[in-house]
Amino acid sequence: MKLKKGDNVIVISGKDKGKKGKIASVLVEKNRVIIEGINMMKKHQRPRKSGEKGTKMNIAMPIHASNVMVVDSKTGERSRVGKKKVGDKMIRVTKKSGQEI
Repeated sequence: MKLKKGDNVIVISGKDKGKKGKIASVLVEKNRVIIEGINMMKKHQRPRKSGEKGTKMNIAMPIHASNVMVVDSKTGERSRVGKKKVGDKMIRVTKKSGQEI
């Protein structure tokens, strides 16, 4: 998977199309990512102790990795991810501007 935790991404399809956010976690085996503030769902939490009230929490649900693209830091637009060799290391770069991610 070309996406990593901490990448700035934009959603390209689905109900949150056009929204930008940062990747909170990556689920590699399911090919999904969790983005802060994107694909929010309500979760009902039961009261733990007697006399306490239950609550509704908003949590970010996973979205398929094919529905997001990395945001180019130079132009602010979406871009594909490529690799470039610098010295002995391989670094990830954006295809649009060649900026390091």
